[in-house]
Amino acid sequence: MIPLLAISTLLFYALGLIVGKYKEKENQRAGFYAILGSLFGIGLLLYFKYLNFFIKSFSELFDSLGFQTNWGLFNIVMPLGISFFTFKLISYLIEINRGNLTPTKNVVDFATYISFFPTILSGPIDRPKPFLAQLNKVRVLDYLMASEGLKRIFWGMFMKMCVADRLSIYLDAIFNNSTHHNGTSLAVAVLLYPIQLYADFAGYSEMAIGVALILGIKVAENFKRPFFSTNIADYWRKWHISLTSWLTDYVFMPLNIKFRSLEKYGSLLAIIGTFVLIGLWHGAAWTFVLFGLYHGLLYIPLMLSGAFFKKNKIKKTNSGLPTIIPVIKMIRTYLLVALGLILFRSSGIEQTVSILSKIFTDWGSLFIDSTSLMNAAICITILFVKDIRDEYLTKTALISQGIISRYRYELTVAAYAILILFFGVLDGGQFIYFKF
Repeated sequence: MIPLLAISTLLFYALGLIVGKYKEKENQRAGFYAILGSLFGIGLLLYFKYLNFFIKSFSELFDSLGFQTNWGLFNIVMPLGISFFTFKLISYLIEINRGNLTPTKNVVDFATYISFFPTILSGPIDRPKPFLAQLNKVRVLDYLMASEGLKRIFWGMFMKMCVADRLSIYLDAIFNNSTHHNGTSLAVAVLLYPIQLYADFAGYSEMAIGVALILGIKVAENFKRPFFSTNIADYWRKWHISLTSWLTDYVFMPLNIKFRSLEKYGSLLAIIGTFVLIGLWHGAAWTFVLFGLYHGLLYIPLMLSGAFFKKNKIKKTNSGLPTIIPVIKMIRTYLLVALGLILFRSSGIEQTVSILSKIFTDWGSLFIDSTSLMNAAICITILFVKDIRDEYLTKTALISQGIISRYRYELTVAAYAILILFFGVLDGGQFIYFKF
């Protein structure tokens, strides 16, 4: 699929120059070519990710109505990272058409932006302007950036190998055999799955950001401790930030403007539509559509109460930690997220219904894999202690003076390396986001 990436890159590079030329002349053709390129990018996604999904869905619909279609599916190989580099291609043209970006004349710089190797497989989804600006500067090896990058690589490895892959052993045994487990085991699996997903997704992002820093490039942050969110809107501002902000700018905002005559109900329609797209972006299945719809519907109470438009301030104790009321709201948000992720993890709607049914009706003894759970519990504790420190406590107050302060990068990397060797699953599976 390298030719597809190369052809798409050259095509959008040329389109960028064309859109930029007409934009300078304030010619309406700039918008035409920007739309044309965006439609091509959407077409790539529709063909490689969703064609078989639509064929199968319509075939099942017509068959249920008594029409025998006998439609066959295409043998389509989905290119690696297509969901990520396609969004970069589209945003490049949109930003030029909006007048926020001057098209680059350096094809190598543009190709580097589209296919930057740390981020092409699973993000973050960088915006063109800040990334391309960095390529125009002379880069030399910076000790502090490289040290920070190495630290983030090892922290990402810890999240992936010690938390996500360690939990995966237990959770796969339950979810992959859900018909053989009772509601108690399934409920515990549902509560643990958001942590696995977070450690897997954010772990990759940490590594990608770290590799980029070593190369002298700052890419977008992608996660900001989402489990400390007090409502679903706050959660999505901290979860997969580059995807959420991309869809906010290029889908939600235009829809919100289109529906503005409906006031807050128009905003709600725009939110639901955006989240359905977020669900579909993650996979071509009805479970993902329902996953997006579920999160969109969770915004209804926020919109109707007006809480969506208010700044979310968390009351804290003298030590800097949140008080009991925000903590209760965080737990509530976590439970809502965990419930929705049943759709994300299930192989189909039938499995989702079966899991929910068992959780509420079929309680029994808990399935325990003591070794994996014990090691996972230790690593989860370390993960949350670090997140609590980063979110609420002043880092400088926790760093001692002297040798620990002077060699904090080296000591931190060494500590992460020891934890990985001690608790890591060294032959774990691929990143979950690779399939998207």
